[in-house]
Amino acid sequence: MRELTRFRQTLVKERGTIANRIQRLIESANIKLSQVASDALGVSGRLMLRSLCEGETDAEKLSALARGSLKQKQSELQRALTGRLSSAQRFVLTELMNRYEENDLAISRINQEIERETANCPDPFVHEAVDLLQTIPGVGQKIAEVIVSEIGVDMNRFPADRHLASWAGMCPGNNESAGKRKSGRTTKGSVYLRTALVQAAWSATHMKTTYLASQYKRLVKRRGRTRALIAVGHSIIVMAYHILQKRQNYQELGVDYFDSQNTERQQARLVRQLQSLGLRVAIEAMPATA
Repeated sequence: MRELTRFRQTLVKERGTIANRIQRLIESANIKLSQVASDALGVSGRLMLRSLCEGETDAEKLSALARGSLKQKQSELQRALTGRLSSAQRFVLTELMNRYEENDLAISRINQEIERETANCPDPFVHEAVDLLQTIPGVGQKIAEVIVSEIGVDMNRFPADRHLASWAGMCPGNNESAGKRKSGRTTKGSVYLRTALVQAAWSATHMKTTYLASQYKRLVKRRGRTRALIAVGHSIIVMAYHILQKRQNYQELGVDYFDSQNTERQQARLVRQLQSLGLRVAIEAMPATA
């Protein structure tokens, strides 16, 4: 399973490289498809690019190939598709499109093989583990498969969650000399697992009503985006450890978890804000409700 998930990540990276090359090529021909279509290599984008490969130059005919909501942007599409591909550029675009679609098919085949490998694994918990990990915000099926393939499902090999986080390369380094703290760069770990955790962290930050999104929001202002994502990824691997150890779904802590844990600090911060506005603040506890 690890061999398959690592190979899939290689293919995904290759597909991204090809997509970037296609984007640069058509822009060099003054074709600005990505400025109108959110995904220049989606269904509509591929139809238009294939038509360009076949020699079509009429922007009106090309824009008519739009599907779904992109149909409502005919005039913008026509302006974006008014460019000029040379014969050499058309040849290269055709080859790139062929490689992109071949890569896409290869990824589909390997996804099926990973699902088959998971279903037929001698340990029946492997399939359940993939489902359990998907209860963590930001963790989809592919990332869950990577986590399982990289760390397994037996958490007894790690004395505690911090040992797993360190092994995964999601902990700050401890570089200290003569009492001076130097670089806090994270430890080395599995590149494949680390990449998957950062991707999951980025997805989790877009789920506004979750603990992970709240954690990212607290950290990003003072630590920056990269460190905040690493911290969220660290939380995800810790969650994965306990989920696999206890064999139960993720329990959401809620977006207000940090505020509820630091009530006094939160009160002091709000008082300071009001005082900075020139207000005198008197705090009185509300009576407990029945």
